[in-house]
Amino acid sequence: MLPAKKPEPSFRTLDEIRLRKEQLYEDIQRDNQQFSTLWNQIFVRRKDVSKGEFVSSLITNSVTAVDAFLLVRKLLKNYRFLFGKR
Repeated sequence: MLPAKKPEPSFRTLDEIRLRKEQLYEDIQRDNQQFSTLWNQIFVRRKDVSKGEFVSSLITNSVTAVDAFLLVRKLLKNYRFLFGKR
């Protein structure tokens, strides 16, 4: 759903237009700075990990993937009618 549009204010002078333009520019700069901060927080480099930690995380992720696969398989087997298959 799209956000509701706010009624646009009517401007009578060039000074009002300039003031509104400055306000919009400041809002855009603030939003841009906030977006940049959030974007940089998403892509933070990890510290260097040792081979042991790498192997440990690899095994953990593999076990989680196998467990998820087995869970889905069991749910499909027992509740196939809920997924529209006979």
